Amino acid sequence: MIAKISSGQDTAGLVRYLFDTKKAKDHTDPHLVASWDGFAPDPGRTDDFDATKKLLVADLNLHVKQARRLGRAPEKHTWHCSIRAATTDRHLSDKEWADIARRIVATTGIAPEGDPDGCRWVAVRHAPDHIHIAATKVRADLSAARHWNDYLTADRELAAIEKEYGLFQVVRGDRTAAKRPTRAEQEKARRSGNDKPARERLRTTIRAAVAAATSTEEFIHLLNHTDGVLVEVIHFPSGDVRGYKFASQDTTTADKEPVWFSGSELAPDLSFPRIQERLENIEPQPTNQPGRRRSNPWHQATATAEGIPHRLDQADDEASQAHLAAFGEALDALPLLVPQTLRPQLREAASAFERATRSRIRAEHHHARALRGAVRAMVREPAPRDGAVVAMFLDAAILVVIAAARWHQLHRHDQQVTAAHQTLLHLQAAYDHAAAAPLAALAQRQPPQQAVERQIRRLRQVVPDHAEQVIADPAFDALAVALAEAEAAGHDPERLLQQAADQRALDDAGSAARVLIWRIQRLTAPSEPSTPTLDSASTWRTPPTSTRQPSAQQSATSGQRRR
Repeated sequence: MIAKISSGQDTAGLVRYLFDTKKAKDHTDPHLVASWDGFAPDPGRTDDFDATKKLLVADLNLHVKQARRLGRAPEKHTWHCSIRAATTDRHLSDKEWADIARRIVATTGIAPEGDPDGCRWVAVRHAPDHIHIAATKVRADLSAARHWNDYLTADRELAAIEKEYGLFQVVRGDRTAAKRPTRAEQEKARRSGNDKPARERLRTTIRAAVAAATSTEEFIHLLNHTDGVLVEVIHFPSGDVRGYKFASQDTTTADKEPVWFSGSELAPDLSFPRIQERLENIEPQPTNQPGRRRSNPWHQATATAEGIPHRLDQADDEASQAHLAAFGEALDALPLLVPQTLRPQLREAASAFERATRSRIRAEHHHARALRGAVRAMVREPAPRDGAVVAMFLDAAILVVIAAARWHQLHRHDQQVTAAHQTLLHLQAAYDHAAAAPLAALAQRQPPQQAVERQIRRLRQVVPDHAEQVIADPAFDALAVALAEAEAAGHDPERLLQQAADQRALDDAGSAARVLIWRIQRLTAPSEPSTPTLDSASTWRTPPTSTRQPSAQQSATSGQRRR
């Protein structure tokens, strides 16, 4: 069930609308199903409609008029709440709708249960699937009704009603979702040839910049090197930074002025304090020194991501929320780093998971410093030539999203659960594409049958619960090659298998064989020679801000003035 609540100042106009059958074609049989005392005049069940309607308006307005004489009546004294059932729900009876109406006015504070001074209200049913509650917001003691947060309290009550009545259970939010573009913004985008409004394009670009930056100064620097984006830093009189605002060059007002958005208008976690907090909690990567060898940042990020499902199983919700936010940044950065063929699905995955990165639980970002540091190191690397490292990370990412959906479901974050499920579809498609070539290349290097049988014996010994599933997996041939090559390079295959199995449970894996392949390859990957770190601006891949902008891998070359 969905509730819509509004306020007004015309009781007669509201009642006239509720009982109208001429202009509103879906008002088939308007009548009262409940009222404040059970005896309110019903214009829908009388021969003299006009006279009864006037009586009803007068009765509803009684306390408003009394309070007005004392100068205490609120300017917007009417309260209007419509409640609509889902199209798949059964038709409720008038008695059931009456019960629902009483529960809503009680929980919202309009007419608390057992309160003789509650506001006057009526519930009108003029269609099979919904009712309207009309009330005046002056109590019998002439004080104003206390109905703060009425939408939230009504929504919570409707969630309970859905369960009790066996109705469709609506996916509910927690007021942490990013603001949706208005119809006007959508129409403006359509007229200008963009597939998404400026608000959504800016949100994607800014999230990518946050994922790449290591400081607020670098964050602004990156956006200043992004084609099509305007950024303005707002300062306090003291000179300290107060916040940011952003605009897209291709979206202007009628006076050709940029349409500015503050960070918080784009998303709750893009306000200046939230961005600053995240950028202050990044684990610095070891300084590269000539002659030293270092681990692959993709492997570091993968190893860190693989630990997130375990962390989500702990009791520390603030830490769990921090890991989800940091993982969201990793997904935001991925489209900047991967081959062109993977970018569409990964952009959709990042866009979907954006909703799953926020909840009413406040993140303690210092818990996720390691993943943020690894992501920044990935951004500063050349695009990976080995498709296996991308597939390796995506394999870990899939299990993170599965764990995220489970964590949000446990906390009853309905919208976040849906977002995680949508993310999985895009991540799985990207993973299948990324993994195909490296797995095929591995399988082609088929070892002798004797070596294959040796790997089968090892599997049955080390991972007996999953051995037969792994052996029957189409990716088993590639796994046998990975184990044989690791053995030839001097590694202990049994120890590798044990390490791979211990690092993450295989129960959630769609293909346990693939999980083991990527694990073994990462465990046996040689360190790389250290190379000087490139300047961030030279490695920044400009996210597309409209359908007419350059590709995400194209370097920023805009020389236009930034505000």
